Amino acid sequence: MFLEAIARYNFFYCAVIIDKSKLTERNFQFKESIHKYACGLLLERVKPWLSDAIVVVDGSESKRFRHELKSYLIRRLKDGSGKCFIKKVRVLDSRTTNLLQLADMVVGAVARSFSGKKDSREYRSLIVHRELNMEVWPK
Repeated sequence: MFLEAIARYNFFYCAVIIDKSKLTERNFQFKESIHKYACGLLLERVKPWLSDAIVVVDGSESKRFRHELKSYLIRRLKDGSGKCFIKKVRVLDSRTTNLLQLADMVVGAVARSFSGKKDSREYRSLIVHRELNMEVWPK
């Protein structure tokens, strides 16, 4: 019902699905490394739509990790002149932030579409018209 209700609103999403079974690099042994890389990978894909963006991430990780994530994204998301595409990275609690709750539901629908379960495509089909890009990584 939630996805049906929000499908009419003006939002778009991009998704990067990471197949963890194909990650062999030593740097990907740790959850935090995968999380940082995934955020960077996704934001690289949406650069054309970013200009002084405020990136909001769920604040459930440690304070050290949140600081590392902010630094990593700011370093990674620069154009040729050195200007960063993002203005700020904010860490908020998804339980009290509507946009993070929306993101969680979209992630759930996309993830379910790869689950192989009987209703796997049902949820994503409600919002697929809002999908700008979706890719599986690594290829």
